[in-house]
Amino acid sequence: MAKRSYDLLFKLLLIGDSGVGKTCILFRFSDDAFNTTFISTIGIDFKIKTIELKGKKIKLQIWDTAGQERFHTITTSYYRGAMGIMLVYDITQPKSFDNIAKWLRNIEEHANEDVEKMLLGNKCDMEDRRAITRERGEDIARQHGIRFLETSAKANINVERAFYELSEAILDKGPNKDKAPEPQSLPKPRQELSKCCS
Repeated sequence: MAKRSYDLLFKLLLIGDSGVGKTCILFRFSDDAFNTTFISTIGIDFKIKTIELKGKKIKLQIWDTAGQERFHTITTSYYRGAMGIMLVYDITQPKSFDNIAKWLRNIEEHANEDVEKMLLGNKCDMEDRRAITRERGEDIARQHGIRFLETSAKANINVERAFYELSEAILDKGPNKDKAPEPQSLPKPRQELSKCCS
């Protein structure tokens, strides 16, 4: 059997309303690319990136979910087994912030109770169109005891930091370290994925 090229496998999930920039955050982190054309994720997609953290090679399997309600039943099945979940809202869209409560309920209903969570206020480069203050984001994160960062996939602000901090929180937990989900249920990554942002 081939030797694994990583020590640990972490399954992460990006959730939030449609259009908040989940796919852009994922592409910025995995490919260091930003695509200005918005194509809505259909169902679910994923990327893999291996990072070094505290002397360990960690393979991140990052799932990008569709924000639209019609994909809700497909995407909720991916909450199970997720070790870290990023809830994303758009600082220029108050509705996406208001819906954070709904997304938190989804996590409670469908995810493992020890899942690490992080709240991301995305598009923080659009200061002139800001509708949600940083303080409001910090407040809701504090109330729920979760980490908070403002990010911009476009300007590459805090994107890498968000993934590293969430991964570190999972790593520091300890006991579930070796309970990496076996990749048997992985669909084949769609080949056209790599072309879409070039």
